[in-house]
Amino acid sequence: LAAGMPSRFRPCIDLHAGRVKQIVGSTLSDDPEVAPVTNFEATKSSAEFAALYAANSLLGGHVIMLGPGNEQAALDAVEAYPGGLQLGGGINPSNARKYIDAGASAVIVTSYAFYQGQLDSLRLAEMVSAVGSERLVLDLSCRRREPAGPFFVVTDRWQKFTDLEVNEDTLKALSAHCCEFLVHAVDVEGKQSGVERQLVEALGRWSPIPVTYAGGVRSVDDLQLVEELSSGRVDVTVGSALDIFGGSLSYESVVAWDAQQALKVASENGR
Repeated sequence: LAAGMPSRFRPCIDLHAGRVKQIVGSTLSDDPEVAPVTNFEATKSSAEFAALYAANSLLGGHVIMLGPGNEQAALDAVEAYPGGLQLGGGINPSNARKYIDAGASAVIVTSYAFYQGQLDSLRLAEMVSAVGSERLVLDLSCRRREPAGPFFVVTDRWQKFTDLEVNEDTLKALSAHCCEFLVHAVDVEGKQSGVERQLVEALGRWSPIPVTYAGGVRSVDDLQLVEELSSGRVDVTVGSALDIFGGSLSYESVVAWDAQQALKVASENGR
């Protein structure tokens, strides 16, 4: 396989109860009495984070609405950075167009495309007809059922396993219906414990379209590792580790890394 383009940094804005937060994804629950484990709650608004990403020319980031009460904050973010952010969380054919019209570059879908643990081709077709495959990102967030076993897509706040294994056939088939994949490695997400190496490497080998990996990144070395494991084919999101979200990894250093990656793109295009 030839090398891909250099990996890029994709920023994120996670919304919970209308506020920008970083939470441990695997602790989300359907039970309103059970609060998720929160790593960080921001004082800045979603629009302020979006404006920061715009100022740093960061492309293809995502806003995720974790549960109800986030619609206005999500709209504020995409309106503050038109065309610069994808939007996911509770997206369906009846609300998707509204977010695109408000400025989202694409909508991100997981749970709607599945029914009773199976990928539902009719529901997926409804989403494609609502916004077009070029505006649709499929979230294939996944976890292992058993140690060292294959990865399966999880839905409904990452609590329900589907029967869909993340493998080459799956990515090839689904790539006809969307423009990108977003893949959270749920078992390491929000824990700053390092990246899920096997998954990153596999995504780099298997995905015929752009794919963004999220989970466990804690340093610029980890960003570099994603590029090396994936041969530059996988982009990467950093959440809880960033100092803008209460972590120890300098946001400025990550922006600087991305700027260097952009220069690589420019030099390769200039050949």
